[in-house]
Amino acid sequence: MQSLVTTEWLAGQLGKPGLVLLDATYYLPTEKKEGDEEFLKAHIPGARYFNINVVADQETDLPHMAPTAGRFARLVGAMGISNDSTVIFYDQTGTTRAPRGWWLFKLFGHDKVAVLDGGLPKWVAEGRPTEAGAPAPAPIVTFVPDLRAEKLAGIGDVKKVVAGERDALLIDARARGRFEATAPEPRPGLPAGHMPGAQNIPATELMGPDGAYLPPEALKAKFAAVGADGSRPVITTCGTGVTACVLALGLEAAGLPAATVYDGSWTEWAGRPETQKVGGAA
Repeated sequence: MQSLVTTEWLAGQLGKPGLVLLDATYYLPTEKKEGDEEFLKAHIPGARYFNINVVADQETDLPHMAPTAGRFARLVGAMGISNDSTVIFYDQTGTTRAPRGWWLFKLFGHDKVAVLDGGLPKWVAEGRPTEAGAPAPAPIVTFVPDLRAEKLAGIGDVKKVVAGERDALLIDARARGRFEATAPEPRPGLPAGHMPGAQNIPATELMGPDGAYLPPEALKAKFAAVGADGSRPVITTCGTGVTACVLALGLEAAGLPAATVYDGSWTEWAGRPETQKVGGAA
């Protein structure tokens, strides 16, 4: 299926068998909100909350890293999601957080997954209904994962790119101030800046005024401006692997080859003493 769906499409699908709707909102520490608390106040009817800090590796101090295939399968099965389910993600900010959920399902081999373009703000702006409170428990089902390792990059892969030992284009989704080291990182003690050779497309620059992705040709132009024209592999990165997935979905929406996501992103890279950090524009 297409990786972006419209609010009109979703409105016609609500309540149909096999559809699972998930709110995957994650807020930065500086935003002083919690996605699960905001979900209880208002969500699209029938939705459940997908906590990226729970569906994550619990054995690392890095935030919300991809879980093992076994943990992923157990947790999404407990949400009522099987290999036959059609999974739709949305978020409370527009379309800048939900792609993390989309990418996780793609990572574990599930292609019947998409993101609601424009998210909850667009849904509400169009006068569509919401509900409050916690949903009823889902029936536990079986999900069989199929890991696609090519979608995931580790710090070793990125070190090879920076050293010129591997050909790939690094694109960072963080705000320009953080990328250029003119604004602080939201996590205390973490230096700002970027990996040598990385390019910068802030995730918000892929969105229009309604919070939905720009049209494919406009997306293609955004990526072409930093050298992502389909001729080189792309590794996307950000602060903690969330908005890196926004770029990955944007590349797909633009009709460009699939990207690899550096899951540890800047939090891992900047926290390692042996890695090189640079400031300024790309």
